[in-house]
Amino acid sequence: MTALPIDVFDRDLSDEAFARYRAASDLAVDTETMGLNPHRDRLCLVQICDPDGYTTAIRIERGQTEAPNLKALLEDANSIKIFHFARFDLATLRHHLGIHVAPFFCTKIASKLARTYTDRHGLKGLVAELTGVELDKSAQSSDWGNAQALSDDQLSYAANDVRYLIRVKATLVNMLEREERRALADECFGTVPTLVTLDLLQYANLFAH
Repeated sequence: MTALPIDVFDRDLSDEAFARYRAASDLAVDTETMGLNPHRDRLCLVQICDPDGYTTAIRIERGQTEAPNLKALLEDANSIKIFHFARFDLATLRHHLGIHVAPFFCTKIASKLARTYTDRHGLKGLVAELTGVELDKSAQSSDWGNAQALSDDQLSYAANDVRYLIRVKATLVNMLEREERRALADECFGTVPTLVTLDLLQYANLFAH
C-alpha cells in the first residue's frame, strides 16, 4: 500500500476500504485501461474516492475476472457512483469483471445538458470551471499495464481523475435543477446500460441511417 494521497491495493479493495466506502452516499469512480476497446484492451486500474477525499486504486491483473468487494460496492443500490463518460467505464467494468454498476451519475452527460454555453465538456475543462483546479493530464496516455511499477505521476493522475468528481456532480445537479433538466438527465442515464450492451456486442452503427 502506498502513502497518501492514494492507497493502492492488488486485485480488490481491502475489507477495511470496502467498509469505509460502503458508508458513503456518493463515490467517484474511474478506470485506466490499455486502450479504448474493451475486447482488445485490458483493464489495469480502478480508482475510487469518497466525499472525505479518501482515494484508492485497485490494480487489476492480466486475466483477472473477479473482484468481489469491488463488485459488491459498485452494484450497491445505496450509493451513487459518479463517472466522467460513464459509458466507457461501465462497459470496461462489465466486460472484464462482470460488474453491472448501478446507480450512477455521468458528469459528461450532465455537463452537455447543463453547460450549453460551451463545447468544453472534457474532464479537465469541467473541473477547471467548476472547482478552479487545473488538472495535469500529462500522464493520460501512458502505459498502465505494468501496474506494479506505476510512477508517482501516474498515481497522481489517477487520483486526480476522481478527486473532484463529487464536487463537480453537486454543481452540475444544481445547474440541471435550475434549468429544469434534471429529469432529462436521469432519463439519459437510464439509456446508458443499453448503449453499453450494444457497445460490447459491437453494434457500432445500429442507429445509423
